[in-house]
Amino acid sequence: MRKRWNGTILFVACLVLWAFAARFLTGCSVKKEHQDKVRDLEFTVAGEAELPEELKNLVDEKKTEPFRLTYSNDQGLYIAVGYGEQPTGGYSIAVSELYLTENSIVIDTELLGPEQGETAGIEKSWPYLVVKTEYLENPVIFQ
Repeated sequence: MRKRWNGTILFVACLVLWAFAARFLTGCSVKKEHQDKVRDLEFTVAGEAELPEELKNLVDEKKTEPFRLTYSNDQGLYIAVGYGEQPTGGYSIAVSELYLTENSIVIDTELLGPEQGETAGIEKSWPYLVVKTEYLENPVIFQ
């Protein structure tokens, strides 16, 4: 009987040791995105009339919900950010940063509410912003 317990204890100890080794010694590594700024990107805010028809249709489809999308053609890279339905008018979007890193494009935007004392109206709005910049194949990271 005692031999059987010793064998079972030895088996459980080996199993625990194997699980420990499999869990901690095989370690997963997480590749950290290299986010150091290489340079700022020049951009213009594209009005609705300046948008390619396909992009204009995409924005119209998505504007009721928050969205982030990119679109490119031979004229450049378009980055669109929408904040979904807002209770009134008077909202605007500011681009805090748009820059290139070693392996991506980073854009940071902020939704600004109506100014205090501003007549915002009572109708709902769907604020969005489209910026146009040089064409780059790097993925866009929205912050």
